[in-house]
Amino acid sequence: MALNQKSILITGGTGSLGKKLVEIILKRYPDVKRLVIFSRDELKQFDMRQDYPEKKFPMIRFFLGDVRDQPRLKRALEGIDVVIHAAALKQVPAAEYNPFEFIKTNVLGAQNIIDAVLETSVSTVVALSTDKAAAPINLYGATKLCSDKLFVTANNIKGRHNVRFSVVRYGNVMGSRGSVIPFFQKMKASGTLPVTDPGMTRFNISLEEGVEMVLYAVENAIGGEIFVPKIPSYRILDVAKAVAPDAKIEIVGVRPGEKLHEEMITASDSYNTIDLDKYYAILPQGSPAVQKHYEEQGGKMVEPGFCYNSGTNTEWLSVEQLQALFERFVSVSPKN
Repeated sequence: MALNQKSILITGGTGSLGKKLVEIILKRYPDVKRLVIFSRDELKQFDMRQDYPEKKFPMIRFFLGDVRDQPRLKRALEGIDVVIHAAALKQVPAAEYNPFEFIKTNVLGAQNIIDAVLETSVSTVVALSTDKAAAPINLYGATKLCSDKLFVTANNIKGRHNVRFSVVRYGNVMGSRGSVIPFFQKMKASGTLPVTDPGMTRFNISLEEGVEMVLYAVENAIGGEIFVPKIPSYRILDVAKAVAPDAKIEIVGVRPGEKLHEEMITASDSYNTIDLDKYYAILPQGSPAVQKHYEEQGGKMVEPGFCYNSGTNTEWLSVEQLQALFERFVSVSPKN
């Protein structure tokens, strides 16, 4: 579905991924009808408005609101064709200390979006997920798993509404606000980098790759899928070496709710997972029509017991590759 002449709303549109979505959508679809940035932070909206002045970008709207507020959501969704749901509370330690707040935003907020969408003319919803939603051990991951389940099963309650709900799940976004790379770069001057565990690994994806996957889901989803990218892993010690080769490493221990390795597809998911070449898709259970649709396009179901784990991944980023990616995707160069 080309987005020209379509109206799009991005929740959490002032975040790292939201801003990159706006940038790429405007380049790729110059005739987009309306692009609504829905978020609760007026300062971030003010800052973003400086980059997109109304005279030059009359299609952009800034809409203050919170996904916890369903009436406000419903008002914002009037005339919208596509919803990209990126709003969430995301910090693992904060979730462990403030669980109710995360539930209100990540779970009840997801339900509010679904309910509001089913009272409007929205035709496509793509919700963003996280690798922490697969077999979660922390509150943040558990709330995102609940959110994923809500969006997948929303396809069962849409009735006569011509709308499809799908999910995009991916790993750590390189250089995003609050992530480990900018943190290490800030700590570099001290000469010591705190590392939680020397064996820790994570999946890695750039903002551009994340946006491409979201747009793929907008264009291709038929409803109920959880799309997962095929991306490399990195070792946390290699990230430290790439940022500050001469820094001392201080092992500080795994934080509450943190895993040694992340996974995006569990062995239990394997029975419903299809390989689409560039991506995997976890298909809704008991939906042979969805499986048939993708098999007719060349997709192949993965082997039973398959799991996609950052520690057992077959593709890894070296220190040199990480440094090259920092130069390209991270605002503060590790060489500065």
